[in-house]
Amino acid sequence: MNNLVEVSNLTKKYEGKIVLDNISLTIPEGRIIGLLGANGAGKTTLIKILAGVMQDYSGKVLIDNHNPGPYTKSILSYLPDKTYLSTWMNVKDTVDLFADFYTDFDKNKAIELLKLLNIEINQNVTKLSKGTYEKVQLIIVMSRRSKLYVLDEPLGGVDPASRDIIIDTILTNYSEKSSVLLSTQLIQDVERAFDSVIILKDNHIFVNDEVDNIRAKFGKSIDELCREVFKCC
Repeated sequence: MNNLVEVSNLTKKYEGKIVLDNISLTIPEGRIIGLLGANGAGKTTLIKILAGVMQDYSGKVLIDNHNPGPYTKSILSYLPDKTYLSTWMNVKDTVDLFADFYTDFDKNKAIELLKLLNIEINQNVTKLSKGTYEKVQLIIVMSRRSKLYVLDEPLGGVDPASRDIIIDTILTNYSEKSSVLLSTQLIQDVERAFDSVIILKDNHIFVNDEVDNIRAKFGKSIDELCREVFKCC
C-alpha cells in the first residue's frame, strides 16, 4: 500500500508557542482517517500545512512524493473550517466555478448530490442556512476526483438527520487510490466511517492507529476515549 502523505519531524510555532512538536505520520491510499483532539490541539494547523496554505514550519511534508505546492493542490481537495463561497453566487454558480477551475471536478456528481440533499441550486448562498451552506461546501469539495480529501469540521452546523447522508456521501465518493483526512468534534456520529485515527494532545501525537486496535487496547470506543482524555471532545 502506497503512502499518499509522509510527515517527518514536523514542528510549527506561533509567536514562539509550539503548536505541533516534532510529529511524524503517514497516510496510506484508500483510507478514511479521523484527525481528533481538543480545541487548540493543532488539527487545523496540520490541515493547513497539508493543504499548502501555511508554509512557515520545520520538518518534512510530502504529498504524493511532492512538497506542498501547485502540484499537491491539484490533487488535494480541501474543505476549510471557515466559509469560502463568494456572497454574490447562487449554488449553481459555485458548481460552475469549480467546474471551470478544476479539471477533476465532476459537475454531474455535484448536481446529483445537491438534489439528494434537496438543495435548490438557484438559491443565493447568503440565503442558505448554516447547515445547508456547509452541505454545499462539502458537496463541492467531494465532487472532485482527488487523491486526498482534507476536511476540517465538515459536520459542525449540519442537523443530525443529514449527518448520516453526508457521511455516506464521503464514504461513497472516494476511490481505493484516494484517502480522506477528516477533523471533527462529532466523533460519535462519524466514528463508524474511520479506518484509523490520529489523536493530537499537548502538541504531540497521542494515538495513531487502526480503530479496531485502539478499541482493543483501551477497551473503549473512539468517542469514549476522547471524552476521557480531553474532557471536551
